[in-house]
Amino acid sequence: MWKRYSFWLWVAIVFQILTAAAHSLSLIVTPQYSNDTERQLLELMSSYKSDMGAGFHRSMQQLFTALSACFPILYIFGALNNIYLLRKRVETSLTRGFLLIEVIIFGVTLFVMLALTFLPPIVMSGLVFVLLLLAFLLVPRKV
Repeated sequence: MWKRYSFWLWVAIVFQILTAAAHSLSLIVTPQYSNDTERQLLELMSSYKSDMGAGFHRSMQQLFTALSACFPILYIFGALNNIYLLRKRVETSLTRGFLLIEVIIFGVTLFVMLALTFLPPIVMSGLVFVLLLLAFLLVPRKV
């Protein structure tokens, strides 16, 4: 069980879904301020709209929400790809190629999280990356 790539891939799928679900909570929770400076910052983020060109006027809160929506979408997309690969029992060379792509994509995601965020997204992204790397390393090279 511990040496089968499919086991680690299923664990990665679970953590991809958990990461997407946890991050989706930020889309429905309203930020709360604890002092006057934070109140002013949150107010400006939602009310001040920059001219983005071509007739687009967006607030920083709208841009933040758009980027926050992309993170769970990325993780759900990865999980669905992995589920498809496991359910269809595709040949290992194809699985290995998909996993290499995912290791690169989720590795870059981990480095972005390390550079720009805080502990929960770093830990969850790190777990997904390590689990995908383990699955990739355990996929047999030959059919």
